[in-house]
Amino acid sequence: MIDEKLRALGIELPLPAEPSFNYVPITLHGGVAYVSGQMPKVDGAVRVFGKAGAEVDLETAREQARICILQGLSCLRAELGSLDRITRVLKINGYVASAPGFNAQPKVLDAASDLLVEIFGDAGLHARAAIGVAELPRNAVVEIEMTVAFRD
Repeated sequence: MIDEKLRALGIELPLPAEPSFNYVPITLHGGVAYVSGQMPKVDGAVRVFGKAGAEVDLETAREQARICILQGLSCLRAELGSLDRITRVLKINGYVASAPGFNAQPKVLDAASDLLVEIFGDAGLHARAAIGVAELPRNAVVEIEMTVAFRD
């Protein structure tokens, strides 16, 4: 069902990103999946670099947030076998590498939130934190972690 929704939206999930460091992409516990921070990787690599409000404009940062969500969903599908097992997106935490004075982190993360609602409907509504940071790994502009409920 979710795969059909993705096709209808013209969305193809990327291959799940492989961790470069000492962590796992997903931890499952008690019907909750904790998704490690996802970078906006395209074909396995971050392609947009810098800080929102300086080298990266708002719209580009929003696109990067959407890519992070697609990466997270790809990891979830690999771990759960199907995105249809997701019953609710509980929370996302988004980190935006921000130039001094840039305070539109919520607008950047709205792109991720909107995408989750497009895909999951009301089950995609979630709690959220939108946090401005000085730097992110690989000089990426956005990193997003998710927490979702799933059925066994």
